[in-house]
Amino acid sequence: MHYELIHDKEGERTFALVFDAGGEVMESLRTFAWNANLAGSHLTAIGALSHVTLGFFDPDTRHYEKIRLREQVEVLSLLGNVAIQENRPQVHAHVVIGKRDGTAHGGHLLEARVRPTLEAIVTEEPRHLWRRHDPSTGLARLELEEAVSTRPRAIAEADDEDGDQSFRALDVSIGFPVP
Repeated sequence: MHYELIHDKEGERTFALVFDAGGEVMESLRTFAWNANLAGSHLTAIGALSHVTLGFFDPDTRHYEKIRLREQVEVLSLLGNVAIQENRPQVHAHVVIGKRDGTAHGGHLLEARVRPTLEAIVTEEPRHLWRRHDPSTGLARLELEEAVSTRPRAIAEADDEDGDQSFRALDVSIGFPVP
């Protein structure tokens, strides 16, 4: 996956992402969220996929029923957010996909392979979000009271030996690089 920071002003950052053919979407989004130090973001994407696994949450069993589609599909809409859960960025995404015959399927995006491309826009807001397990539903829900204006990690900017700016994650509480 390739990405570029296309906007960075007053605590709001916007990235354009282009996924590689064959790449796993959710894994790539989670890795990007960690590397970009995202803590309160929303995302949209369009493109095409194959080998998609959707999830339908059953509130009675409190589990996701898996819906597997092993064919080429178009991404009609992919929407999601990123919030901190257990001190890590957690990606929550839903997708509506269109099949060759014009029918659509949708649900929680559990996994999918890019084929041939997927393009996303990810925007981080200045106020960050947290998820916490809700025992009454069995889901990790946004905790709006917990939203804060600081990140659990901070991005430190520095010039490397060539004079280019580089970024590295720092743990705010102790100032050491984060793996």
